[in-house]
Amino acid sequence: MLAVEKKKKYTVADYMLLEEGAPFQLINYDLVMSPAANPVHQAIVARLSQLILNFLELKNIGGYTAGTVDVVFDEGNVLQPDFLYIAPEREADIVKNKIEGAPDLAIEILSPSNAYYDLRQKKDVYEKYGVREYVIIDPIVQTIELYALMDGKYYLHKKAKKPEHLDSLVLAGFTFDLNKIFR
Repeated sequence: MLAVEKKKKYTVADYMLLEEGAPFQLINYDLVMSPAANPVHQAIVARLSQLILNFLELKNIGGYTAGTVDVVFDEGNVLQPDFLYIAPEREADIVKNKIEGAPDLAIEILSPSNAYYDLRQKKDVYEKYGVREYVIIDPIVQTIELYALMDGKYYLHKKAKKPEHLDSLVLAGFTFDLNKIFR
């Protein structure tokens, strides 16, 4: 277990000393604590997971999906996207005892305690390490923004508001149906 000493910089080694399930992420060498997600956040994660998993099964696509799992990007960044997808051809290289490297798709659901990190710091890490598609869901205004990676930089591919929808670029044929996500 990590001692309760305040350090200037924490590393993956420090992070791995935390108890499993501890409410921390390692963002730019800083341990960032988050409270447990609220019921609306968790309901959106559940609906979104179900929609994506049903799509993958129907299309027999495969790959790795998870919610709130450690993703190690470098010595100073261990992030936990609300949902991620790794394409089947990359799964063996990335999925080990923990996820080591960039998923193909990362989804974050904003809440008051995490919005700054999701919109700024985590987005920068995802961009730097090549997460091909970054989706930000805002349950308050019921919008979804899809950022796509082009030439190493994110651009806003599309923003949709309920009752609209938007199509994933990484999961060709999958549509984020905002009516189903925001019930």
